[in-house]
Amino acid sequence: MIVTREKTLAQKVRPDFSILNQEIHGKPLVYLDNAATSQKPVQVLDALRHYYDFDNANVHRGVHTLSSRATDAYEGAREKIAKFVNAASSQEIIYTRNASEGINLVSNTWGVSNIREGDEIILTVMEHHSNLVPWQILAQKTGAVLKFVELTETQEFDMDQYKTLLSDKTKLVAVVHISNTLGCINPVKEITKIAHEKGAKVLIDACQSMPHFPIDVQEMDCDWLVASGHKMCAPTGIGFLYGKLAVLRSMPPFLGGGEMIADVFLDHSTYADAPHKFEAGTPAIGEAVALGAAVDYLSTIGMDKIYDYEKQLTAYLFEQLNPISEVKIYGPQPKADGSGRAALASFTCGTVHPHDLSTILDQAGVAIRAGHHCTQPLHRVIGAQSTARASLYFYNTREEIDAFIVALKEAIDFFGGIFG
Repeated sequence: MIVTREKTLAQKVRPDFSILNQEIHGKPLVYLDNAATSQKPVQVLDALRHYYDFDNANVHRGVHTLSSRATDAYEGAREKIAKFVNAASSQEIIYTRNASEGINLVSNTWGVSNIREGDEIILTVMEHHSNLVPWQILAQKTGAVLKFVELTETQEFDMDQYKTLLSDKTKLVAVVHISNTLGCINPVKEITKIAHEKGAKVLIDACQSMPHFPIDVQEMDCDWLVASGHKMCAPTGIGFLYGKLAVLRSMPPFLGGGEMIADVFLDHSTYADAPHKFEAGTPAIGEAVALGAAVDYLSTIGMDKIYDYEKQLTAYLFEQLNPISEVKIYGPQPKADGSGRAALASFTCGTVHPHDLSTILDQAGVAIRAGHHCTQPLHRVIGAQSTARASLYFYNTREEIDAFIVALKEAIDFFGGIFG
């Protein structure tokens, strides 16, 4: 009797990603830089091409057939995103170029209108620069005070300290859902609940969580949430901001121009309702349509299935990395089943610079990240100028992890021969 094993999730989806079948420096490509950007399946590329091949026209502005089809596809994608995050309405989804623009939108509208001198904004030391710099600028303009949640001994969100930082002066809590460096998963539902008890608003940076497991903004109860399309199988240049409709309606426009108006007179204008109030000018129509296709693609697979498979990869990655004595991994260890942290590992190898390590791995066809990952303050906290980072997605395999480990050990031996 012949027993056939069921294909893994990665084996099922690999044919959709032609880029993963190429060779780099004569070696099969092992792409482990998914926290920086994901690869795009053919279904998403086809949707982008279809728009330009058959529906290319401006949205909302024409009554001809092409404009109607473009508008339907554009707004249809918004509906898909709303369902994907369980928003109460598609009006709560605002297209942006990326998550950074979404955070800047909130800072420059709600922030400018509501933050005053002496008000407090709570962030964490693990924030991506995109969820740090806009609040620094706002604090400099307004005289607000920035406070920071620090790390526990296991390099996770310090909930006890967070509770001590909250006060009647706290107006905003802005926190990353998953650290792109530490891989820790922050308890955003509890963080939000406690903040709301103090009357503070909450913004969640979901760039590293949105691609990997189900997100429910109503259950989370956050006031805003941002995500980038390019990390979830969509093209670059498109992302979205979720906001509670009542909060969005209370915010002034971000940019002025076409699309975001109701009526324009020579001396004043009135503005459209959300979401269009925040989408001035011709948008990235094709990219938005492709983001909708990416949401379809991920939903068809199932976010629960993606998360379950990635937990297996996480457990295996750490099983292989932990015995290597030269490797120091940052962030919490996963549980036995791979849960408890994201499917990435940031690490150092003694005195070997991560850039040198990444260069050697590239020669073996293995693509990883090296640098401060846009978290310079965090790297100062953990005592590392920079780190190497291997980050996984649902199309990665155990065999690719094995190839990474072999290349990593060879690189360590190489540098040991030079510096040892």
